[in-house]
Amino acid sequence: MVSRIQRRMVVRKKLNKLSSLTKPKSLDKSSVGVDGFYHINKLKLKLEAMIREYSILLQNLQLPTEVKVERIDGKESQLVIKVRSWEKGRGLLVSILERLEEMGMNVVQAKVSSTHGFFMEAIAEAQGKAPEVQILTQQILRAIEETPNL
Repeated sequence: MVSRIQRRMVVRKKLNKLSSLTKPKSLDKSSVGVDGFYHINKLKLKLEAMIREYSILLQNLQLPTEVKVERIDGKESQLVIKVRSWEKGRGLLVSILERLEEMGMNVVQAKVSSTHGFFMEAIAEAQGKAPEVQILTQQILRAIEETPNL
């Protein structure tokens, strides 16, 4: 008996919270439930519209590709390479690594993310004489430009 009354009290409290959010026309259980269901569906539709609008904005947004190459202090043959590109093309990592290999660079360590765009931070070591920072930067940018968007 007591548990039944407690369950009713809990249900009544939940219905009161729901009715305060949805502001139903009537306060009976079925009306509050139906209005709550419609309210949730309206929120889902608004969220889907916002996601669509966000993806359209990202597609139309032209953000520049950034490449930063720096020499590691005390080690003339090692370079830190940071690449940030908002392109979604597959194969960017492969293109960049191939270009580094063509220039006589071995990648010692790399961190790569492709969740929202392409981000790479790598430490590369020259097999012989390290190329100039500007030349390496230009070659990486060229590799990114030449990568087909799949």
